[in-house]
Amino acid sequence: MYKENQLEDVLEENGILFLTYGGFFTQSLIAGMTEVLEKEVEEAALSMKVSNNIFVVFIELSQNIMNYSKKLKTKDSFDPKGLIYVGKKDDHYFVESKNIISSDDKQKKEKKLQHIQSLSHDEIKKLYKEVRRSGRDTHAKGGGLGFLEIAKKVSSFTFDFKELSEDKLYFKFSAKL
Repeated sequence: MYKENQLEDVLEENGILFLTYGGFFTQSLIAGMTEVLEKEVEEAALSMKVSNNIFVVFIELSQNIMNYSKKLKTKDSFDPKGLIYVGKKDDHYFVESKNIISSDDKQKKEKKLQHIQSLSHDEIKKLYKEVRRSGRDTHAKGGGLGFLEIAKKVSSFTFDFKELSEDKLYFKFSAKL
């Protein structure tokens, strides 16, 4: 027998409460998903701080998918597709993204992400300010400023790379707020 809130129950049980999207990413789509996410956050009556942190992480990861996703067939051919979801599991919120990147991008990302993970929260804030003031890495793809922005907003993050071919990898990033 069909239960009225069956879909919501399934989503809640799996921890996905707010937004799930997989497919082609564009700036206008990200803006539209942000509006949907804003309504979900309002309905959940989250604090401004938690809401802001979710938005920042969501936007940064969505733009990462849009700017770095690669086609499987050719090394430098962009195919801005990926998967992103935002939700709550147990007592924390999370944002997770998955997409295909090049092995060159992996080398850049992995080193920066490992460095960021090794820092304390105060060191992350300090490095973020230094990078912003210096102007280095601020607008360049792969600059790392977006990951520093995420690291400032989350309690922890994990990432993983799985090889798909010689020059393509599956990149998974999970942020816990």
